[in-house]
Formats: sequence, structure tokens, C-alpha cells
Amino acid sequence: MAKEMRSGYTTGACAAAGTKAALLFLDGEYCEKVTIMALDGTPLHIPIQEVIRTPSGARAEVVKFSGDDPDITNGVSVFTTLALVDETDDIEFRAGEGVGTVTKRGMSLPVGEPSINMGPRTLIRNVVEEMTGSADVGARVTISIPAGVELAKKTLNPVLGIEGGISVIGTTGVLRPMSEEAFKDSLVPQIDVALAAGEPVLVFVPGKIGERIALSLGISQSALIETSNFIGFMLDRAAERGAEKILILGHTGKLVKMAAGVFHTHNRVADARLETLAAYAAAEGLAQEAVRAVLASNTTEDAMEVIAAAGLAERVCAVIAERVHVRAERYLFGKVQVGALMVNFAGDILGADTRALSFARDYGWRLNRES
Repeated sequence: MAKEMRSGYTTGACAAAGTKAALLFLDGEYCEKVTIMALDGTPLHIPIQEVIRTPSGARAEVVKFSGDDPDITNGVSVFTTLALVDETDDIEFRAGEGVGTVTKRGMSLPVGEPSINMGPRTLIRNVVEEMTGSADVGARVTISIPAGVELAKKTLNPVLGIEGGISVIGTTGVLRPMSEEAFKDSLVPQIDVALAAGEPVLVFVPGKIGERIALSLGISQSALIETSNFIGFMLDRAAERGAEKILILGHTGKLVKMAAGVFHTHNRVADARLETLAAYAAAEGLAQEAVRAVLASNTTEDAMEVIAAAGLAERVCAVIAERVHVRAERYLFGKVQVGALMVNFAGDILGADTRALSFARDYGWRLNRES
């Protein structure tokens, strides 16, 4: 029988619980645990680490609990400082230490706002209304996550233009073990930010290797979109948002799969890399014995050595890049121009289709190839 996965609570729920604990403290009540209602109706019972008085109110500390979700914020302290104010009848949200600020257009919050998403803001407003009996209470809520300064470097926040720390997030307040769909959805804001920045070509990279190589070619950081294994999903989301040009830049292993029409590239979903390489190499004249060597290779890098030894590497890589271009544009029913650039781990360009070469000419990328 499968073990039931434990749910936790989001950084936004921590801040809402801290807000409630601070209000109770100001009312003369110190509590070790509070209950808040998540936005999906789930009651959350959240321990309070500490509450102290501040010159203008109170500050509560809550330690984040992620359940069985592989969340980098698990165990970090979330500090919520509350001050009730008379000069307004609304809640002002501020970013304290380790909470980021929005600096690029395209996010759900305007530039200059603390990166405290709408779910947490709603949770906090609900708590204030519950505790005071009014939705028109003036308050200043400052959220600090000191560990967020370093943790932000492990997130997409630097790419998204959220500076100074992590985001306070959570759709409902409940943190359920992350599904594939949730992870995919977390990648999409990169597209919005790149389009808002006016980037003419979105450059899809599966991971950090592709990002490093793209920057070395003169491609703008703000054009880069990390896709992980979800190339097809991200192509769809980009097309929905009106993207006109996309470059797929990746390692041989990823692009070979796409050349075969596989747009979810995790090896547990589909892994016919060697078979695809063998087929294209054979079509270009690779001898039968060498084809068998390709099929027996451990990695695509090993297989490419066999193909290179036969003097066919440039031709095979060019064909594969061209097939990725054809397959990707067909996948999007011709709505978007898609080019492909295949590289190895060292950053060498192995193959580029005509669309990628055209992008390079138009936007001044340094491909060091005839274009």
C-alpha cells in the first residue's frame, strides 16, 4: 500500500498565521498555535515559534513546513511584522529581508511591488478581517525570510526580475506534494517576462548548460526560457501568448528526441535517442557495423564519436536540427517560427537549421558558422 504523502503550508500561509499571532498578541493573548482557513477551505493548524513586541506593533515567527514536498524553503523562518495604522483603511505590504521586489514587467504584480503574491495577500486580509471584524482596517505588514537572500539564487527569480530574495507564494495556502502540472505552471511566467521585455525571439533552453552557451553566443539573458523536459508544453504556452519566434537550444540528447517528434523529453516518458541517431546516420550513409556501434553506445556523446569517426557528424547534426525545426513548427501548426541549435556539453555548435541561422543574422548572435 502506497504511503500517503503529507501536505504542508506555503510561505504565504506562514505569513498569514504570523499576522494572526501578532494580532492576538496585541490583544493580550500569546498562543503557540493558530488556525487559519486556506483559500480552498482547508483549516491549517500552524505552530508559532515566537511573538515579540515591536515599537509599532508585533512580530511573529513561523517555521515553514513543506510536508513531503521537495521545497527549498522547508524549515526556514518566516517573520511577519504587523503595525496597525490610522492614516489608511487598507493593508500595505512590504518586503523585508530575503523577500524580493518585482523589477520587470510581465509578472502578476506591478514593478516596484514586493513579491508577495495575491494568494498570500488574500489570506492575510482574511485574517485581519476575521480578527478585527472589519475589512477596512489600516495595517502595515512586512514579511521577512532572511534565508531567502541565498535561496533565491536557486530559483527562477533572478530570471524573472525579482530581486532581493524569494517570493511569498501559495495559491490557497496548502502545500501539497508538487505535481508535474504545478512544476510546469511555475515555468510559464518566464515567457510573460520575456515578451514584456520586448524580446523578438524566445530562446528555449532545457537547463543551465544551454543558458551558459546561449549567453556566450550573445543572446540576451532576458530572452532565455528554461523549459526543463516540457518543451511541448512551453511551446504551446508561448504560442498562446503571441510569441512569433522561438529558438530551441539544447544538447544533442534533447534535440535528437525532438527530431523524432518527442516533446516531453524525460527518459521515463520516451528515450529513443540512440535509435533516432542511428536512423539519421544510416540515412546519411553510415555503415552497418557503425550503426550497430551507435545503438550500443551508452550516451549520445559516445554515439556522436562513432558518427564523427565516419566523417558524417556535420551532415547528421544539420539534418537533426532541420528536423527539430520542422517538427516544432508542425507541432504548433505553423503559428510560430521555430529554429534549432544543437550543442555539446563543451558549448560547440554541432548543428543549426536555416531558421536558426536566419535568427543569428538578424539579431547579431555569434554562431561562428557560415550564415
